[in-house]
Amino acid sequence: MRRALLLLPLILTACGTPQERCINQQTRDLRVVEGLISDTQRNLNRGYAVEEYTVTTVEWQPCAVQPPPDENGNPRPVEMCLEDVPMTRTRPVAIDLGAERAKLDSMLAKRDQLQAEAAPRIAQCRELHPE
Repeated sequence: MRRALLLLPLILTACGTPQERCINQQTRDLRVVEGLISDTQRNLNRGYAVEEYTVTTVEWQPCAVQPPPDENGNPRPVEMCLEDVPMTRTRPVAIDLGAERAKLDSMLAKRDQLQAEAAPRIAQCRELHPE
């Protein structure tokens, strides 16, 4: 699910106006840092991180081939096969709150730097691609 959410800005970027695409391209690093800041703040608020991991379960699923009808033209039942199905789950993970706070402070400083660098680029995008 999280991976799908990470692809959403990419999908939306492809649909934007030339100005929006230009601005999105120029602020990509800023958006990544803001997402990491958000994750780190949630970790600090909870007091722990959340880790995703994958487990494999076995489920009955229809086999790939539909059997042909019998000699009377009646459909034959679909064969069922055991298939491995990956499932993503989450679990809490202990974190060093001091290190997490230091990481957050560092990312906040980086965000400020990226915002300052992005401002003239955004203005240039607006000049090049007026709406």
